[in-house]
Amino acid sequence: SCGDSLFGSGTFTSPNHPGYYNDNSYCVWQLRAAYDQRIFLAFSYLHCDYISLYDGPSVHSSYLGKVCNNTLSTFYSTSNYMTVLFRTDSSVVGRGFSAEFVSTLNPSSGRVGCSSDNMNIVINRAYLNSLGYDAHSLYLDDPYCRPQISSYEVVFSFPLNTCGNVRKSDNGRIVYTNHIRGWSSTHGEITRQTHLKMNVTCQMEPDSVSQILFVVENGGNSSITGSGRYNTSMAFYKTGGFSEQVTDVPYKVVLNQDLYVQVDLRRGDSSLILFLDTCVASPSPFEFDTRPYYLVRNGCGVDNTYRPISSGTQSRARFSFRAFQFLRGTDSVYLQCKVLICPASDSNSRCRRGCSRRVARELKSEHDSQTLVVGPIQLK
Repeated sequence: SCGDSLFGSGTFTSPNHPGYYNDNSYCVWQLRAAYDQRIFLAFSYLHCDYISLYDGPSVHSSYLGKVCNNTLSTFYSTSNYMTVLFRTDSSVVGRGFSAEFVSTLNPSSGRVGCSSDNMNIVINRAYLNSLGYDAHSLYLDDPYCRPQISSYEVVFSFPLNTCGNVRKSDNGRIVYTNHIRGWSSTHGEITRQTHLKMNVTCQMEPDSVSQILFVVENGGNSSITGSGRYNTSMAFYKTGGFSEQVTDVPYKVVLNQDLYVQVDLRRGDSSLILFLDTCVASPSPFEFDTRPYYLVRNGCGVDNTYRPISSGTQSRARFSFRAFQFLRGTDSVYLQCKVLICPASDSNSRCRRGCSRRVARELKSEHDSQTLVVGPIQLK
């Protein structure tokens, strides 16, 4: 057996990490925060059998979920306890995991969320009053950034790269940090109460899959939806000059017609770059494992008509391929693409390394990525 009881914030790893763990291990970590806070847990490395998470002080608490080999995730507790169970057998040999936990406010007291457009920080006024601080005295690391104040909440909402936000790469994740500051009183020249300084962190979620969808039928369509922490868009263009976006619904094409695709950050950022990691086609928009057809795999072109135009050098990726159709009973084609987002300053990021012929890779999460859908395309 192994494990520990940990309080506040910190890191912990599997036995022998970064070396290989032993078979038949049974490890339990109990994570605890102050009574009015909760636990935020993030895995920065994962290569093992599986890990179970429980929302409470023991393995008999409510089940939060599990993480498996190379499926990095983040978890929140609903109380000030979280339990992590790591069990191994002889079926998988790996280097285990590395995880970081942080004590954070309950959502009812304060919360933060990010996209590539904005950071939004919300603090409950009753919580502030319980600490003895006034909502009108609050500001961020940039003192000119002030909140909107209602009867119940204090809200900071501002573009991600302003108001003194500091961006760094931490274990491959892109993390934004700031501080809420304030005085106990807005009157007089001095105070004998502690100056409020509250850490604010936004961690861009890693390893979400980026999708581009297109349908090929006797006739084609173009509609666009996107999701993810970074606001990205993916669209078809009529020519390789990428000057005119396809807006026709359906987008009617012919077999072997050159199709042009661009993925970019909705708000351009020269400090980030995009890399097209994987694109796989399927006759179904919901199933990409049963009948997959790869255009790109691990950054390497697989389809002989795939042409990379730009990838891994700027805040957009462009490529082209020729329209095709699946055999055996369907006219529709859906394309799912994984687009990686890396700091431009990191010369050793996955985005910079380009094509990787290794099928099984033990890599830390070195990017953020998005799920996007554009389509359908139909054959004339």
